[in-house]
Amino acid sequence: MTESPVRFAILGFGHHAVRRLLPAFDRSEQTELVGIWRRNQDAAAGDCAAHHIRRCFASREELCASPEVDAVFITSPDAMHFDDASLAIRHGKAVLCEKPLAMNAAEAGAIAEDAKTAGVVCGVAQNFRWNLSVTRLHEQVAAGAIGRPQCAQAHFCYPAQSAPRRWIADPTLACGGPIGDVGVHSIDALRYILNAEVESVSTLAAQDALSGEVEAYAAMQLEMTGGVFAHVVADARSPYRTLIEVTGSEGVLTAENAFSVDRPVQIIRRKAAQIVSTTEVDNRDGYVLMLDAFAAAVRGGAGFAAPVEDGVRNMRVLDAAYRSWRSGQRETV
Repeated sequence: MTESPVRFAILGFGHHAVRRLLPAFDRSEQTELVGIWRRNQDAAAGDCAAHHIRRCFASREELCASPEVDAVFITSPDAMHFDDASLAIRHGKAVLCEKPLAMNAAEAGAIAEDAKTAGVVCGVAQNFRWNLSVTRLHEQVAAGAIGRPQCAQAHFCYPAQSAPRRWIADPTLACGGPIGDVGVHSIDALRYILNAEVESVSTLAAQDALSGEVEAYAAMQLEMTGGVFAHVVADARSPYRTLIEVTGSEGVLTAENAFSVDRPVQIIRRKAAQIVSTTEVDNRDGYVLMLDAFAAAVRGGAGFAAPVEDGVRNMRVLDAAYRSWRSGQRETV
């Protein structure tokens, strides 16, 4: 007997939901999008009409209390994640929250504790853990394809000045600039690929007229368990580009466009400057796989690959990165 889809509602509907989540829900066989809420009710009504979404909830409370909703996907600005997640958890709903999980590790820890106490599934939408580029790197490193990992780098660059999310430079709404927005993806991917944790962080960052109080671009040096040193670039003032590279004792794995979901990604393994293998993968199913995996967790199946506890760990790294920027010193996680 086929199980009914897990019924989701999106809390904080916006550009990301239209561009990435709606197509994923359309293709997912394990989930169903039943409704949305956004602060601008006129815009919400237009979204529901344009995208044939059944319920346009009048308030966050109505959405979270609805018996039609099994899980709440939180895509609101960062500063709202704590209140939004807490509200959904109090109503017994499973919660899938966009990254970063909160404004700081203390808020993230409180969300995790609330979810544990309530006995509800709570995860972070670190969608790249379901991208084939990232999972293949994870598998090859684990299989010893390049020997013992020693150094790694992850770059995520994009032109935020032309992005539709104007709140991303508002420190009352955003955890930070590109460190919190996309640097968290790089940090999470390296933790996952290397099966390692960040022990300390050293950050250099710069501001400009557009960034205001948050950073415009940054570079972070991470000391990780297992003796791995990593370099993370988070740049909101350059053309789009992503990269993951891991250097080991027996070779190098490189994935240009590693975080791209719009074009194929090549994973190249080299040894002594010679190409040993090239693997091409496509990340277009990443969001669908994430939704289906969360639905399985809600039904009591396998654990979700990006649980709330991982969100807390990422927030601790972000906290240390921002402390380092302000102090000018290497900071312990």
